[in-house]
Amino acid sequence: MSETVITVQDLKKYYPVKAGFFSDLIGKEKKYIKAVDNISFQINKCEIVGLAGESGSGKTTTGEIITHLQAATDGSIYYYDQDIVTLKKAELKRFKKTCQMIFQDPYETLNPRFTIKRSIEEPLRIHRLGNAQERHEKVIDALVQAELRPPEKFLHRYPHELSGGQRQRVAVARAIVLDPKILIADEPVSMLDVSIRAGVLNLLKKLRDSMDLSMLYISHDLSTIKYICDKTIILYLGKIVEMGPTTLVIDQPAHPYTQALIASVPVPDPDIKRKGADISDDLPDQIDLPPGCRFWPRCKYTQEVCKTGDPELVQIGDGHFSACLLNNKLK
Repeated sequence: MSETVITVQDLKKYYPVKAGFFSDLIGKEKKYIKAVDNISFQINKCEIVGLAGESGSGKTTTGEIITHLQAATDGSIYYYDQDIVTLKKAELKRFKKTCQMIFQDPYETLNPRFTIKRSIEEPLRIHRLGNAQERHEKVIDALVQAELRPPEKFLHRYPHELSGGQRQRVAVARAIVLDPKILIADEPVSMLDVSIRAGVLNLLKKLRDSMDLSMLYISHDLSTIKYICDKTIILYLGKIVEMGPTTLVIDQPAHPYTQALIASVPVPDPDIKRKGADISDDLPDQIDLPPGCRFWPRCKYTQEVCKTGDPELVQIGDGHFSACLLNNKLK
């Protein structure tokens, strides 16, 4: 059995909504946007876990909380047996060396005034690792691992001189130069041409194997999730609605929301009619969420119980979980 590297437990991230002076004066109840609402999952050693869902589902927020770019409202995140939510100063800095993030837009990730060498070297400077020669060697090694060869060709160039795929590989090199154990990849190929996406995805898989990396891969694109991820988690309005091995979640989806996401993935043959649960484009108000199951206003299977019951994540198969009050009826 693989050892668990990251354990997310009852994680919450609530953003208070500014109500105005009059509402505060009369003591009106405060309202919140529940971006992440009591979610739990694990990432095992050398495992790539996919986090999928529409915009506003809480995917990026979850990744940023794990990397300490945002603070959690409540809950715990364990790196092995250490709760990283409570880390302070020196301990937090050590963890950040272990956990790195790859962002969606490589051009915004890289300082346009820095050469490629300086951009990749920056994490080493921040953590005060090595002398000038040692840092140079680490930069060369990171470029080679990111498959930017010969590395000397890129050292003194600037981000605007590179293609989008090359910039994202530089961002990958910057993320791995500290020899991390965890990578959070937030939509890492969504801004790249389709023709070069596979190369970056294959690179991430190679790095997982060569560096023993554990990875959280965040995307709205279920086709890339299916290609790269061992396990998949589906988020809807801050809640996990389905979770399990990718082959089961994608090929045998149990939750109507997952079915709808998969049905929306285009196929190259126009004669193929995709079957799935069609949903409206209208998301519920994230401040005033519907009672019961959050998905019922958009679900074609909705029954009265869905409007009042609070679905829990229950096991429906081998490692396969779903949060739907109609699971048995939809089989």
